[in-house]
Amino acid sequence: MASKYITQAGDTWDIISKKIYGSELYADCLMNCNTEQIDIFMFDYGVALIIPDLPEEQTATATLPLWR
Repeated sequence: MASKYITQAGDTWDIISKKIYGSELYADCLMNCNTEQIDIFMFDYGVALIIPDLPEEQTATATLPLWR
């Protein structure tokens, strides 16, 4: 079940990924679920993002992000 995250000033996709999932390798999952904010590199305070659950196969085998 997806949840929400409210950004802090200075958050970036990889920082949020590290906070939520424990690894910056899942930033692409966040971006794919929040396409309306895809052009934002560094967030201001208070942007609501959808935080998707990770597929089990992705959590077990991820070593590099999909974009690498």
